[in-house]
Amino acid sequence: MFIRAATLGLVMISLAGCGSAFANRSGSGVEATRLATTTPRPAAFDRWIDGFRARALTQGIEARTFDRAFSGIGYNEDSLRRDAHQPEFTRPIWAYLDSAVSDTRIENGRAMLRDHASTLAAIEARYNVEREVVVAIWGLESSYGQLRGTTPIIESLATLSYEGRRTAFFEQQLVAALRILQAGDVAPAGMVGSWAGAMGHTQFIPTSYLEYAVDFNGDGRRDIWADDPTDALASAAAYLSRFGWTRGQPALVEVRLPRGFDTQQAGQRRTVQEWAAAGLQAQPGNRMPASGEATLMFPAGANGPALLTFSNFRVIKRYNNADAYAIAIAHLADRLRGGGTFVGNWPRDDRPLTAGEREELQRVLSRSGHYSGEIDGRVGSGTLSAVRDWQAANGMAPDGYVSLALLERMRRQ
Repeated sequence: MFIRAATLGLVMISLAGCGSAFANRSGSGVEATRLATTTPRPAAFDRWIDGFRARALTQGIEARTFDRAFSGIGYNEDSLRRDAHQPEFTRPIWAYLDSAVSDTRIENGRAMLRDHASTLAAIEARYNVEREVVVAIWGLESSYGQLRGTTPIIESLATLSYEGRRTAFFEQQLVAALRILQAGDVAPAGMVGSWAGAMGHTQFIPTSYLEYAVDFNGDGRRDIWADDPTDALASAAAYLSRFGWTRGQPALVEVRLPRGFDTQQAGQRRTVQEWAAAGLQAQPGNRMPASGEATLMFPAGANGPALLTFSNFRVIKRYNNADAYAIAIAHLADRLRGGGTFVGNWPRDDRPLTAGEREELQRVLSRSGHYSGEIDGRVGSGTLSAVRDWQAANGMAPDGYVSLALLERMRRQ
């Protein structure tokens, strides 16, 4: 799952459609993966394959497995192009949620709940993960199985291992993919997915498949590629269960704040009782759980909706380490079970910062001693942490909300 931690509010989020796969990624699974573009193999790539073959065999890959997997593969320039130049769109979180939790996605999700009711009930009983959460992941990752990806995984991972930006990571995934083939869960021709190696209905990368995928239907194979989504859905539930999903606890609750509330409490984690004592109440249509710890979040700044996020929110972020994604999964699951839209108003008049303005923001943060990263205009976790530090140091709510108003205030300091 290759998504960098998305910024809150005005999010830097790529829609390359490369799937999830339980690692940092740069897509949210809401767009189709394009067909692979291959060319004849360069001689240097052939030499790399020869060297990799020797390394793979020392890691337990059988020669016949390797040779079968690499038979006829091409050089996937499309995967290289996507890895080097992932198209980024600076999208406000409300625009992202408009797409991720659209009326169509909700309607289709409810149909999936009906069509797969018995399977989802069995998965929920086994792993104690609510069926609406599983279906929400399915919906965002592959549009309920419609956009699982068509790129040959071995070809793509081999090309990226040879010449991509993260060769060690992709070679690790390539070895894992060969292990999957060697186990017989899928044939080489059937191992397809995103350009970056994410596979199936719920977009596992190979290493995560090996560790977390399950054979729920008992046919002897962990088949996440088949039209039947049973194993893929159960695997997603098994993953969430493995990282501590608590059945019956919400991932987030939208709250309303009392008049005069100190918004600098953003980011603090307290018990439900402590937040209630501070005057926070669930918005209409929401219900505060009886217990648990929650973190206060302003995903679009202190003038937008206020959320309390619980431990299940952090579990979703193990699936995809982006706040925007976790909010979308939690909200879609709530809508699937009949919940309403957010009550608070999003600041829809705000505009995203330009690339030059994002670089200016990083330079200001660097000069003030809050940021030591690269000045590249990419608002990732390092920049967000620096923004929160700057806000706290300057008497603002440390909500990490990147906006033109924030930049203009920085200019006046």
